[in-house]
Amino acid sequence: MKIFYLTYNEAPSSVFSSQVIDVVRFLNSNGDKAVTLVSFISLRNFFRNRKAIKKQLATALVVPMFPRMSNWKYNRWLLLLLSFIFKSHTVIARSVMATKLALAARDRGYCKKVVYDARGAIACEWTEYKVVTNKFLLGKIEEYEKEVIHRSDFRLSVSQKLVDFWKVHYGFDSEAYVVIPCTLQLYFLTIDISDESILKARKQLGLLPDDVVYVYSGSLAGWQSFELTQTFIEPILKKNPKNKIVFFSHAHDTISDMALKFPDQVLAKRLESDEVQHYLIAGDYGLLIREDSKTNQVASPIKYAEYLACGLKVILSDHLGDYTALSLQHKWGFVYSQFDSEIEKPDLTEKTRISLEGIKMFSKSHYTESYNKLFYHFN
Repeated sequence: MKIFYLTYNEAPSSVFSSQVIDVVRFLNSNGDKAVTLVSFISLRNFFRNRKAIKKQLATALVVPMFPRMSNWKYNRWLLLLLSFIFKSHTVIARSVMATKLALAARDRGYCKKVVYDARGAIACEWTEYKVVTNKFLLGKIEEYEKEVIHRSDFRLSVSQKLVDFWKVHYGFDSEAYVVIPCTLQLYFLTIDISDESILKARKQLGLLPDDVVYVYSGSLAGWQSFELTQTFIEPILKKNPKNKIVFFSHAHDTISDMALKFPDQVLAKRLESDEVQHYLIAGDYGLLIREDSKTNQVASPIKYAEYLACGLKVILSDHLGDYTALSLQHKWGFVYSQFDSEIEKPDLTEKTRISLEGIKMFSKSHYTESYNKLFYHFN
């Protein structure tokens, strides 16, 4: 069975590597399916981004998208040509716009089945966080999202909360779906959780063995709700000079201001994606505090899995996808509104348990049965 994994308007990044490249590799290494990545990317920096994608996955078909998101329809002709040449049976399409293109190919007989790989509540994300500003697309995205949910032959969802949202908001009532959260890159699967490795990471960051270390890793974009993190952490820093926070992110004025208030307790370090696991282990708690928006209520942040894999307890929002309930169930962390900074920080035994359990749940191999259910649906 020839399968396309289709992305639209996504440039190479650490997320692209873990959630696209690694997924295609995993699918090709399990079973008799031939999965080819097809990426429509912007003309801006096209050759550089194409080179970056093909360096990771030489078999990828990386093609230029028609300029401007509002002209998405014109890309269907190139997808039809590729589907005809490669005789694709199924297209797994990542997010709404890619699935619209895939449905156009199916409707014209150029593929048999379409799988909607849903990364979140896209209409909510676009409107709540101004991800897209084009008025025409903003006016159509809810209609598009409803269409791809109902007309796709199968669906992958990053959370059960997202499926529940579909049922309420879009009247979805099919059982043709599986839930597969954002999973870990391979180098997170072999993390060394030991006294030696933790002390080494702390020393490199200028942290002491008895410090209580909070970590914020990742983007500072609007939907990350960074001001909530600031409101949460500052009282903790005031309470005890041994409480420290490390930011693994881009420079930001708020981080600089916080460092002026707490010069010996606030650290910042910019990391490459393949360095993150070596430094995250220095922490005790990972911060994943986001506002209570529809986007966040159905989300599956990869940082959650990365924190767990590195042995950190996660301090998170009251309604963050499936993860708030999961954290309480497995004792993997705390809801930030109920967190008490006086509790004893996790010891090595606790960190090891969290790491092993997190890696097991968020490795791609853990979802082999779910992927098999998808392919069995088409046999």
